[in-house]
Amino acid sequence: MNDVERTTSDKSNRSKKKEINNSVIDTSKTDSTKINKEFLEANIKHVAKDYMSNDFEKQTAELYNEAELYYQDIELKAGKIIIDYKNSLAYAFGIVDSLGEYIQRPVFKQGNQESVQDSLIYNFKNEKALIYNSRTEQQGITITGDLTKRENDSTFYINKAKFTTSQKEKPDYYIATSNIKVVPNSKIVGGFSNMVIADVPTPLILPFFYAPITKGRASGFLIPTWGENRNQGFFLQNGGYYFALNDYVDLAVLADLYTNGSWGIRTESSYSKRYKFTGNFSFRYESLVNSERGFPDYSKSTNFFVRWSHSQSTQSNPTSRFSASVNFGSSSFFRNSLNESSSPDYITNTFSSSISYFKKFDGTPFNLNASLTHTQNTNTERIDMNLPSLNFNMDRIYPFAPKFGMKKNPIHNLGVTYTMSAQNRVSTSDEDFGTAKMWDNAQSGVKHDVSMGTNMKFLKFVTVSPNASYRDVWYFKTIDKNWDDTIDEVVTDTIDGFDSFREWGANVSASTTFYGTFNFKKGSLKAIRHIVRPSISYNYRPDFSKYYDEYQASLDPDDMREYTRFQNGMYGSPSRGLNNSIGMSLNNTLEAKVADKDGKDDEAFKKVKLLNNLNFSTNYNMAADSLKWSPVRMSAGTVLLHNKLNINLNATMDPYAINANGTKINTFNINNGGSLFRLTNAGLSANYSISSKEIGKNKTDSTGKSNTQNNQPNNGPDDFFGKNLADNRQTSNRNKEEDKTKVAKLYNTVMPWDLRFRYSLTYINGRGESRISANSVQVTGNIEFTPKWRVGVSSGYDFENKGITYTQLRFERDLDSWRLSFNWVPFGDRATYYFYIGIKSSALSDLKYDQRQTPDKRLF
Repeated sequence: MNDVERTTSDKSNRSKKKEINNSVIDTSKTDSTKINKEFLEANIKHVAKDYMSNDFEKQTAELYNEAELYYQDIELKAGKIIIDYKNSLAYAFGIVDSLGEYIQRPVFKQGNQESVQDSLIYNFKNEKALIYNSRTEQQGITITGDLTKRENDSTFYINKAKFTTSQKEKPDYYIATSNIKVVPNSKIVGGFSNMVIADVPTPLILPFFYAPITKGRASGFLIPTWGENRNQGFFLQNGGYYFALNDYVDLAVLADLYTNGSWGIRTESSYSKRYKFTGNFSFRYESLVNSERGFPDYSKSTNFFVRWSHSQSTQSNPTSRFSASVNFGSSSFFRNSLNESSSPDYITNTFSSSISYFKKFDGTPFNLNASLTHTQNTNTERIDMNLPSLNFNMDRIYPFAPKFGMKKNPIHNLGVTYTMSAQNRVSTSDEDFGTAKMWDNAQSGVKHDVSMGTNMKFLKFVTVSPNASYRDVWYFKTIDKNWDDTIDEVVTDTIDGFDSFREWGANVSASTTFYGTFNFKKGSLKAIRHIVRPSISYNYRPDFSKYYDEYQASLDPDDMREYTRFQNGMYGSPSRGLNNSIGMSLNNTLEAKVADKDGKDDEAFKKVKLLNNLNFSTNYNMAADSLKWSPVRMSAGTVLLHNKLNINLNATMDPYAINANGTKINTFNINNGGSLFRLTNAGLSANYSISSKEIGKNKTDSTGKSNTQNNQPNNGPDDFFGKNLADNRQTSNRNKEEDKTKVAKLYNTVMPWDLRFRYSLTYINGRGESRISANSVQVTGNIEFTPKWRVGVSSGYDFENKGITYTQLRFERDLDSWRLSFNWVPFGDRATYYFYIGIKSSALSDLKYDQRQTPDKRLF
């Protein structure tokens, strides 16, 4: 730099000696000098703050102090610029201020590429340049070098280069290499490279280096992670290739390889079209080998799992909608997978799927919903599917309502609805899925429901609502039972063919609402309001015993039992027995009106819910010959401690007693020496959450501003069962706030934290067993000891089984340019850990180290 600056400075001095014969250019104006197109393709425009001078004899121009030069799409700003028109060159330097500081370093910009350097020489004709001590940024990577040779706007060669993603003046780390080639928005290719951390060279040395710096998505290899476990030996996981197919669809193909012969493959794809739809799809398949061939515990198994999510934009089509949420695969996938880190998926024992299409027929009350659904229990390995399910609905219409004006009488309010549902249901198991056997027990049916109802006011305050309903059910398979004397047992035959049954019913209900208010003259409690909503209904349904037949159930000819040929149908069987019942319910709500805190403003008050609900319901069947009363069902809920503690309670109370065998008898419990009601089951659940932000939200300083920091932990919807162990694999996508600087206070420091509790209790006494079936508490919390240290825990205790529930410990450290995390499940059949340290930036995300211990399934 010094030689170049000295040479150009000498030229400048000689030029200044002849400035009497040269024209002095007004520094307040911009000059545009015409250049022969034989040499340059465009005009050169330049401006400077102090002076601009031209030497027409030597065909040079000198710009000083805040000099600027513009040529085509090139912008050059520097303290001093010398233009050599004869050789089509531009020299740019900084200047030294009165304190001896080198300021106004040249800034070269072409298109969206920008660099800062100590000095440079640029050739207008071939667009090449020599740059000294440059600093530029390419897709988040800062590159510095002693000498840069610019071939054109798409290729740079840098000598003694350093590149990093750290934004600090003194970077946390950098990769030092002798020579690199930079293709903007494409790649960085380097020779012998060495990782330097805190200016200390590390043993991490590579003979060459390659880093993609593409703008947007680009295809490329995905570097695998390595490790070993006790059963499968050494492995490579998550290695593969990423395909950026187009602007709408991408695809990643990943593979896992193990030295004992196990392997896995995974495909992941995302797609999106603005204002149309978005979605993602993944398929995972694993071939697992346990132990070694020849050993008694040697085994081979395969697992798979499919996930698909699709959502349609509401702007796409207002009258039709297609959506999908698919979670389907082997029941043992998340228990046996060698590359699965999702704790919630491991604990979940039920998966469900739905693919649906909805169509609203514009201008009519009709709509159509066609769907494919699936539910799967991973414990029982039972799979239930509806292939397909079709629903045709008619919204409520009012055939007698006036065309104009309000509906004024019960006839006007008479509404009719219609629903047609058709299903083909398949129930199978993991073992039979995909075989012809899964269709053996398939069921098909169609159900038609028509309802009609209206409402009216009685005595101004009572709403009376009469309703009638009709149901027609079609089946294509029925059964026939009879006694076979040859084998002495009941034989059930399946009869193929159309059959149907019909049933109807009617009911009328009356409901009202009344309020009770208790006013208080003193204190902050102004009033308590009790809202009561009683309801009574009468229900009638005829006896449809005509659809029932008898069969001999044993060798005794007189042992006859009833059955219906529709009893295995998906929509149920015809109702048996006359229903002539009265239903009763009572709903309660309790509210308080509380004055403002200081009690001075009588107009300022707030409503506080004391009791969200307290509901009772029962039924009395006048047509039943015994056990006329149904159990009383109670539910209650409230919120305490400033809406932090949610408590919900439910119970079922039976008025009838039981005998010594636990069977309900037609004797009231109070007449059998017991209480008025016999508690058959009850449940209690409580949720409590609190955080430092909520505690400190009312604490303000003298300026009225909150002392609580804004960087409170963000928990997500529910992490009582822990979080994804490997949630650091894609850190750039996971945490969008990583670029925000967190500042620690040395005085009056606040450590953000959050804590959540969940308690549940279940009591059963249906047959006199009187025991607690479930009793557990769970807790999850996070704390930030410093703005960059975060610790979390999820655990609990099962009082019934006397053991600690699933426990996970989480440690996270923000290392500015790096992130470190350690997630640990210390005990149980899921005992494992996952350690990760890597660079945050996605551009160098392959510079990482992660290690995971696979749970040892031999112990459980």
